[in-house]
Amino acid sequence: MRSSLMIVSPLPTSLFSTAERPNAKRHLIGGFEPDAGRLQRFNELLTLISAKHPQVDADHLATAARELMEYSPDGRIPQCIRERIRRAGAMDLMRSDPEWETQATVAIAAAAVLDYLHGKEPLIPHNLPVVGWLDGAVVVEAAWPTLADEVRDYLDFCRLRRIEARLRGEDRRYFGFTRDQFDDARLAEFLWIEHCRRTGRSSYLAADEAGRFRVN
Repeated sequence: MRSSLMIVSPLPTSLFSTAERPNAKRHLIGGFEPDAGRLQRFNELLTLISAKHPQVDADHLATAARELMEYSPDGRIPQCIRERIRRAGAMDLMRSDPEWETQATVAIAAAAVLDYLHGKEPLIPHNLPVVGWLDGAVVVEAAWPTLADEVRDYLDFCRLRRIEARLRGEDRRYFGFTRDQFDDARLAEFLWIEHCRRTGRSSYLAADEAGRFRVN
């Protein structure tokens, strides 16, 4: 799961273009015209999440939507959008996990993304075929440079928590495994793998099985 979240298909390049476009007149997204006020608020959100992310206009979105629809004649949500919504799912799990203390700056970015995705006033209606979650994908993309390392660590936390649960004989999802214990367990795992490499032994820790370490 971790690798599939970290490496994703690119979104249409038109969403990130800063070049002058004198004939930029497209504004319909699958027959839908985005509201100007919502588009302005959408850009304000992008700026809040990432000052480096370029602003988007109706033509950016319409051009990207047309490209995606051309490659999705069956009406399915494109892979590049689905992958970013999966990233949002990981953010949601991270934010709601009572045993994970998300770093403050990351928590703010995650909250902004999830509040938008769960909100009732999206820029593009979710039920629009193919591109109904395009705006959500753009929001996730803008926040990902801030969130990537934290999400990666959280998913590793979940993996090591499962191992620790088996070592303790726990069948509860939450049993008091902390971020500090995660750091200790990750170090113990690293040292064990290095030991196996030095002695020519193979380690099965990467397969998510209980190894020879335990956090007390």
